[in-house]
Amino acid sequence: VGEMLASIASVFRVTAWKNTKCLNLFQQGAALIMSARTFTDFTTRATFEIKKCDLFLLDEGPATQVVLTRDEGLQYYRTMQVMRRMELKADQLYKQKMIRGFCHLYDGQEACAVGLEASINLSDHLITAYRVHGYTYTRGGTVKEIMAELTGRRGGIAKGKGGSMHMYCKTFYGGNGIIGAQVPLGAGVALACNYLGNNELCVCLYGDGAYLSNILVYIQQGQIFETYNMAALWKLPVIFVCENNRYAMGTSVERAAASTDYYKRGEFIPGLRVDGMDVLCVREATRFAADHCRSGKGPILMELQTYRYHGHSMSDPGLSYRTREEIWEVRSKSDPIAMLKDHMLSHNMASVEELKGIDVEVRKEIEDAAQFATTDPEPPLEELCNHIFYNEPPFEVRGTNLWTKLKSLS
Repeated sequence: VGEMLASIASVFRVTAWKNTKCLNLFQQGAALIMSARTFTDFTTRATFEIKKCDLFLLDEGPATQVVLTRDEGLQYYRTMQVMRRMELKADQLYKQKMIRGFCHLYDGQEACAVGLEASINLSDHLITAYRVHGYTYTRGGTVKEIMAELTGRRGGIAKGKGGSMHMYCKTFYGGNGIIGAQVPLGAGVALACNYLGNNELCVCLYGDGAYLSNILVYIQQGQIFETYNMAALWKLPVIFVCENNRYAMGTSVERAAASTDYYKRGEFIPGLRVDGMDVLCVREATRFAADHCRSGKGPILMELQTYRYHGHSMSDPGLSYRTREEIWEVRSKSDPIAMLKDHMLSHNMASVEELKGIDVEVRKEIEDAAQFATTDPEPPLEELCNHIFYNEPPFEVRGTNLWTKLKSLS
């Protein structure tokens, strides 16, 4: 490489410093040669030591020495960057009043979604609460469809009628606005997997606040704990995942729960407590949990210890119950994207320039999607009542008064 650079320099020595075009050619050629050399020297796979999971009713847990390939690392990095930039753009559009209503952002928790998806199949099933944008993307939705749904446009993934909380894909049963309501629904999906014998499973996600909310109505229904009981009795292939981001709306877990060991809440269901800020920890824990379910052992519970950078929703500044210093401490020490980036750079699995290139591509993709989401037309009034039922004959729906009639098509 040194000899090649010297040869190039000798050719352009006389004119390079006087001729800007020649100088640019020289610099580009040198950059290409150095780039080619660097890419051939990249490590294609590396072994990492990850944090051990806390176990409940389990004799052994996930591996603590894991292998990451260069391709996997780049894929995880790009996906998490897309999720992060998408949420930051949603924040911006909300403040511009282009997005209205409820909007719950996921930035800070990206390792949970990416790690989970890395160890299950797209044919497996997933259901979550209302912090849903990231999972819609990992399940197969496009950034354009998600952003257009946020702005209520016709090109949205739910035709502009679902908004921030209600997005769906094949095998993804969307966001659910009623706290904890998705837990029994997820068990029902797992029951269907069991009934069909297709070796599929359901990942059922909820936040730490779901416990707190349901404890209040436990005497009346206690739907989460009833679901645990049924899932254990019938050995359903369901992974219950508590994304513990430390705050149920504005209440810290320490102030609201006598026991914060959420991975033990299943009582008779095995549990894992996982570092939810490390994508490799989440990946290995999910792989362990999926093997548990597919082997016919029944449900398992995972608590992912994570953190959200935004408030509970866009109406919550997120600073009345925690300090800026707390948020920045988590960002500086445990940010999931920064952790993966450090892993890859320290093991020569990527270069700074390559990762910056991914960042530039992601920003452009997000900007293009935002442009689409703010220019795409809104759904017309005559489509308001469509898709209420699946595969049913057209029928009339009463409008806002007795004299207004709308037609519903499947």
